[in-house]
Amino acid sequence: MTNPPRRPITGRDAAGAGMLMLSVNIMGAGVGAGIGALIGAVVPLLLVGFAIGFFVGIRVVAKRFSTL
Repeated sequence: MTNPPRRPITGRDAAGAGMLMLSVNIMGAGVGAGIGALIGAVVPLLLVGFAIGFFVGIRVVAKRFSTL
């Protein structure tokens, strides 16, 4: 049995991946800033959350759009 042919990547797929990446990144920065506000170190933990959100976002997008 053969696999169905892959559909071409469209701008809609790229926009969806970008928005998913951005939302995960912003969520990570928000969590970092929230924890930083509780302990008095907003900016350092915001940057750490932003960095962690970036790498988690890459993983989420790669998993979500692995069939493309």
